[in-house]
Amino acid sequence: MRYIDGETVHQLLDYPGLVEALRRAHRGAMPNSSHMLLDEPGGGENKFVSLVGWKRDELIAVKLVGVFPSNLSRKPPQPSVQGVVAVFNAVTGSPELVADGAAMTFRKTAADSALGASLLARSDAQTLLIVGAGGLAPHVLAAHRAVRPSLNRVMIWNRTAERAERLAAEASASGLSVTAVRDLDAAVAEADVISCVTMSAKPLVRGALLKPGAHLDLIGAYRPDMRETDDDALRRAEIFVDTRAGMEGAGDLVQPVERGVIGWDAVRADLFELIKGQRPGRISDEQITLFKNVGGGHLDLFTAQHLAERYRSTEAAT
Repeated sequence: MRYIDGETVHQLLDYPGLVEALRRAHRGAMPNSSHMLLDEPGGGENKFVSLVGWKRDELIAVKLVGVFPSNLSRKPPQPSVQGVVAVFNAVTGSPELVADGAAMTFRKTAADSALGASLLARSDAQTLLIVGAGGLAPHVLAAHRAVRPSLNRVMIWNRTAERAERLAAEASASGLSVTAVRDLDAAVAEADVISCVTMSAKPLVRGALLKPGAHLDLIGAYRPDMRETDDDALRRAEIFVDTRAGMEGAGDLVQPVERGVIGWDAVRADLFELIKGQRPGRISDEQITLFKNVGGGHLDLFTAQHLAERYRSTEAAT
């Protein structure tokens, strides 16, 4: 059994290749999957997540990760997401490889949202706003630019301004125009694509400020008590998800549904339906689109399958 460390995961799972691998995978059927989220005993902000995806006669992928938000403030800092992804042969049940869970989660999550943007964001989008400056933020930047190379201006906002400034300086080193901003409302009003990567419990993005043609990508708010945008965004936008399975646990959807702001029928399509052409995505340049990144074991399976293929081809070449 092989172990693939984080550095190797990042090298093998380049965003153009991974996004296309996810696109191909969504042309098939939804694999069997399960999801378990455990709260820290006795209360607290920490969580432990177990996701399983099973593709008959091909592979089984199991992700085991802890989500510990305060790790970033430790000295020295540690990633807030840590764990492993294990891949098993679905014919014999034998283990084949284990990969770094944080790297796999970053790559899978960013590529999932980028796939959504490739279907829903305007093709001429130029300004990207990233809300949040944690470990996932630079991956979201790279993934969105992989599918929308027209994005030539990037703004980053974070509650702790110093983190946004640090990330902007690092990203600017490649020659891209990246700036840290302090006025979130003003940035929202300017952006063509807005990607939220936060642990916020209260809405950050005001839907009334979204300009015509904007695309809003919501990655956080994975629990019912979390929010990244307000009800106005849900009222104004055409709503899409990566998967309908488990969307009832996403705060940005379940809260407005429970209050009668929208119904579940407001969700127009998921990635399977969009990629198979069963339902339309963006239909005009003026349309505002909202994509909720729900996640799920099937996405970890798709990502692990692509990793295994890339790893085998790399080994064969050497």
